[in-house]
Amino acid sequence: MALIVHKYGGTSMGSTERIRSVAQRVAKWVRAGHQLVVVPSAMSGETNRLLGLAKDLMPSPGDAAALRELDAIAATGEQVSVGLLALALQAQGVQAVSYGGWQVPIQTDSAYTKARISRIDDARVRSDLAAGKVVVITGFQGIDPAGNVTTLGRGGSDTSAVAVAAAMNAAECLIYTDVDGVYTTDPRIVPEARRLASISFEEMLEMASLGSKVLQIRSVEFAGKYRVPVRVLSSFTPWDIPIDEEARSGTLITFEEDEKMEQAIVSGIAFNRDEAKISVIGVPDRPGIAYQILGPVADANIDIDVIIQNVSHDGRTDFSFTVHRNDYARTMDLLKAQVMPSTGAAELRGDAKICKVSIVGIGMRSHVGVASRMFRTLSEEGINIQMITTSEIKTSVVIDEKYMELAVRALHKAFELEQPANTVG
Repeated sequence: MALIVHKYGGTSMGSTERIRSVAQRVAKWVRAGHQLVVVPSAMSGETNRLLGLAKDLMPSPGDAAALRELDAIAATGEQVSVGLLALALQAQGVQAVSYGGWQVPIQTDSAYTKARISRIDDARVRSDLAAGKVVVITGFQGIDPAGNVTTLGRGGSDTSAVAVAAAMNAAECLIYTDVDGVYTTDPRIVPEARRLASISFEEMLEMASLGSKVLQIRSVEFAGKYRVPVRVLSSFTPWDIPIDEEARSGTLITFEEDEKMEQAIVSGIAFNRDEAKISVIGVPDRPGIAYQILGPVADANIDIDVIIQNVSHDGRTDFSFTVHRNDYARTMDLLKAQVMPSTGAAELRGDAKICKVSIVGIGMRSHVGVASRMFRTLSEEGINIQMITTSEIKTSVVIDEKYMELAVRALHKAFELEQPANTVG
């Protein structure tokens, strides 16, 4: 008997009919002899609805007191989901009990709306499993040391599920979504995109961090740190397909780079339109200037992505970086109030109409000229590159947002990703 964690996204929980289908699928696994912990998201659109109500009352909540209330509001979406799913399981003749993250408890820090999990006490869950129950736990949320409900940020249910699987040493974590696996890129942009049977942890981590919406990046980090086997698969397949067939479907995130794994030079094209570029022009080129600019941004709990410092001229330089578009206005205000006066910078510029496009693949380690092929392809399409960042297995460029889909299609074709992968030789 294996302990399995199932995670179901918002579209999988989008109606009572969909919830009933989830319950039938879970019941199938239980009747096959497995212990099940299930982590569902809020019903599709519910979190947006709840936060929309809050925004009507306070358009720009910023201090800790307001963010605490946002978490209290947003967390209710998952609480409805777990209760409904537990009822649906009971209607299938399966014993089930639901818990909020605070009841488990899933302990987090106090960074409201972006909390991080510190530990999970699994004693209560293990007791229920031993009693033959399916345990349904809210995703996306936990409780801080002061007893306040916290949320983990968008996509946090993936993180909750993998963290629970890690804490309980589960045999596997199955992430059920509205797609049937991880693709070479978004099929809505490139219809020829191909589903990958497997992808390395490193590649998936890069894809998630670079904008792939299939898995939330922190869930992949958890999977890698604790070596949790994770499979991405669709909840829209018939619930009664054989378990052996279901367990082999989708995309497996692997931890071993062996001859059986798909190893194209480039495995996928990721993109992210949720970014904005900020440039601080004419700052003194002296030791500590980067910290003077970015320190206050980091202190405000704003994530910074691509960073470029230009060559110095006459003792001054330009400093550019990207942030999430949701943090753009707040970052600009912070820089105007704190950084510009203290650094003596000449000008502050911002651009919220940029995007990041990336090529990812462990095969890039052993092949030269990959980045130059990317740059040539974009040049041939007349696409100007504003910023570049690289790692051992990825190259990312920042370009004008209006060219994003053209860039993705061109790169997908240039690297022949519609073709089945060959083993790297």
